[in-house]
Amino acid sequence: MTDCFIYDTVRTPRGKGKKDGALHEVTALSLATQVLEAVRDRNNLDTAIVDDVVLGCVDPVGEQGSNIARIAVLNADYAESVAGV
Repeated sequence: MTDCFIYDTVRTPRGKGKKDGALHEVTALSLATQVLEAVRDRNNLDTAIVDDVVLGCVDPVGEQGSNIARIAVLNADYAESVAGV
């Protein structure tokens, strides 16, 4: 079995999506990117040693309809070798 190491946990805001809510303009991609940046920055993480980023996507529509994990990895300036699924 392959080992898995988790460096840190980071939560994003959550809530019921209302068109006039405080987070209505914040995208899932933006939230995922912020999480990856926080993990990297809080742990002084060398992203080149990260093999893979795995994210779940409940509602794959719009910009989160593609591979949100890979796009978030790129947006967070992780090493290009880091896969996302």
